[in-house]
This record gives sequence, structure tokens and C-alpha cells, in this order.
Amino acid sequence: MMTRTLFTVAALSVILASPAFAEADASQYGIQFQGTRTKDEVKAEAAKVTENRSTEPAGSRVASPLQSGLDPKDVRAEAAQAVRSGRISRGETGAL
Repeated sequence: MMTRTLFTVAALSVILASPAFAEADASQYGIQFQGTRTKDEVKAEAAKVTENRSTEPAGSRVASPLQSGLDPKDVRAEAAQAVRSGRISRGETGAL
């Protein structure tokens, strides 16, 4: 009995509420704007973008090597001496 009454009340509320939404006009929610440029101006700007656009992904170029005044042989010799003296570790394993 209680379920039947609850269902009836719910059905009536849906039926009575539906005409209130039937009059709603969705056009009031649309975005409206007025452009100031002509169609030809926009097309000209778009053509410039495609002419100047690069198809190379950003950051894809390799940086040029850094210039150093040190001789590579001297650097290797100094590193070998540091390993022998224990100031730095050898390889990727670290100090044992």
C-alpha cells in the first residue's frame, strides 16, 4: 500500500512538472559574438601561419658540442689518478 502511494505521488510530480520545462528556450545559452575582421583578413593571417610554421618538433635538434681549452689526454690522466688515489669511484658500482 505504501509503495503504491509513493509511486503515484512520484508519477504525478513528474507529469505536473514537465510543462514547466517545455517552455524553456535553449538559445539564450548560446555564445554570441560579433567579429571585427573580415573573412579575407582572417584567411590572410592563416596563410602566414602555415608559411612560417616549422614541422620540426621543439627540442629535436642536438646541441652543438661545448668548446673546451683542456686537452682530452690531460683530463683522462687526471681522472685515472683520482681513481687510483680513491678520490672518485670507478665505474657505476661506486665505492666498495
